[in-house]
Amino acid sequence: MARTASFDRQVALDSAVELFWSRGYYATSMKHIEKALDMRPGSLYATFGSKSGLFAEALDAYAARAGNEFALIAEGSSSVIEGLKCYLRSFAMPCSGETQVPAQACMLIKTLLEVNAEDAALRSQVDSILAGIEQRLCEALNQAKAAGELRTDVECPRLARLLQTQIIGLRAFAERNVPKDQLTALADDMASMLDTYRA
Repeated sequence: MARTASFDRQVALDSAVELFWSRGYYATSMKHIEKALDMRPGSLYATFGSKSGLFAEALDAYAARAGNEFALIAEGSSSVIEGLKCYLRSFAMPCSGETQVPAQACMLIKTLLEVNAEDAALRSQVDSILAGIEQRLCEALNQAKAAGELRTDVECPRLARLLQTQIIGLRAFAERNVPKDQLTALADDMASMLDTYRA
């Protein structure tokens, strides 16, 4: 008779996301992981292969959240541009999963700033995820342009890069633990910038 797994893989990944998100990759020890996931070392290695293997899966899970968050905001907005503005404002929310689901870039930016050349595979994974987010922004801007919401001379790839640069900057700035009203004001400025590209 086959043995039933004593854990839910998705629950374990969710716990890993929260752990790595709060502590970072290098400051998270195997003891931290064992406790957070409630798994023995043998089970951890058999399931995820290694700490870096678990972290890679946690990053992918985090990226999936980002895509879902972006889609939910877009679906609930009156126009593409209003959806993008709402998405940009969401980055002023706390970089914590304790009270509400935050905009999903914080763990990526922390990892981008933390991971060194010795972990090239993880760095490449983060770069790939961020490129995917930039592509989603570009696709949304192209939709807005096709709908007549943006001027015809707007270069959507260039604007998408600018928006992502601002998102990364805001997330890095937030690591200083600045007052929330300052982050909100900055996110509002980012969102308002889109009005300068309107048709």
